[in-house]
Amino acid sequence: MSVGPVIGIIGAGQLGRMLALAGTRLGARFAFYEDVPSTTAHTLGPCFAQDQLDAFIDTVDVVTFESENTPIALIERISQRKPVMPNATALFTAQHRGREKTLFRTLGIETAPFMIVDSLAALHEAVATIGLPAVLKTTTEGYDGKGQAVLRHADDVLEAWQRIGGRELILEGFVQFNRELSIIAARSRTGDIVFYPLVENTHIDGILRLTLAPAPALSNTLTQQAQAAISAVMTKLDYVGVLALELFDTDHGLVANEMAPRVHNSGHWSQDGAWTDQFENHCRALLDLPLGDAGMEEPCAAMINLIGELGDWQSTLSIPHAKVHLYDKAPRPGRKLGHINITATTSDNLMGYIEQVKKRVNAL
Repeated sequence: MSVGPVIGIIGAGQLGRMLALAGTRLGARFAFYEDVPSTTAHTLGPCFAQDQLDAFIDTVDVVTFESENTPIALIERISQRKPVMPNATALFTAQHRGREKTLFRTLGIETAPFMIVDSLAALHEAVATIGLPAVLKTTTEGYDGKGQAVLRHADDVLEAWQRIGGRELILEGFVQFNRELSIIAARSRTGDIVFYPLVENTHIDGILRLTLAPAPALSNTLTQQAQAAISAVMTKLDYVGVLALELFDTDHGLVANEMAPRVHNSGHWSQDGAWTDQFENHCRALLDLPLGDAGMEEPCAAMINLIGELGDWQSTLSIPHAKVHLYDKAPRPGRKLGHINITATTSDNLMGYIEQVKKRVNAL
């Protein structure tokens, strides 16, 4: 009796679960490796003990990961025996904001001015060079606004260093932007690329709250610029799978912020709004299957994150074209507990549905 291929996922959070839900439609099976014990995942324990890791590797045909904080040493070890997609080079680049921005600039992609600093003196020098306002970030880790500080005045420098310093940081010049955008694409093993629509994102306290697909008032020029940028990155890295590129929309064009070498929160709308969602296309790429159509089923869609608490999510099921996706996580401040996708035939209808959701779950 034939059985489907096994995809191994490093991590066992909501992204891994949504990948598995999509991949099972393609006949794939899944095994999970995580550092924190879990009752719901194939747990092989921390520290990459060789026998435990071997047991995982023996189980799978191809491996992917759900976080850019996955240890490179782990990926390199697995890569000696089984294919890992995206590859270690892509992960290594995305794990460090300095390497990431250097890659963008090498490819002719605009970024904010930046300098790497590892001391208070170096930070003062960087501030003198780049100027204020500026954003100070950790070069590695940090997400959803963590490990960041906005410097608006000279008095902010010492406080920011005391709060997140004592490690390597990156100072980025403040970008005056009109809105935050992102583009997601999937690339196959043979180099074929499909692009999802450029979307607009609303963040509160550094956490994504709302995604509109496609971004309103979108020009062909912006779409082409975003597609060219993400295509250049994927080609340079020989990337396989789904990649997200976060962008600032400015008066002078797009400025790249960061990339995520994985399925991305701003692409969750595709589960109910695209012909082929980002999770299935990631699995297709891993399994060397043709990529699916990344176009939209309806003219517009939205994704609303449920942060900290779920609210009256049950009542949102009565809203036309609203679909609820919960992560089975305990509520706590700032935690992503789920999301609600909405599709509509017009932007006016979409915004009306969004307002109904907001009143019931206090999402924005």
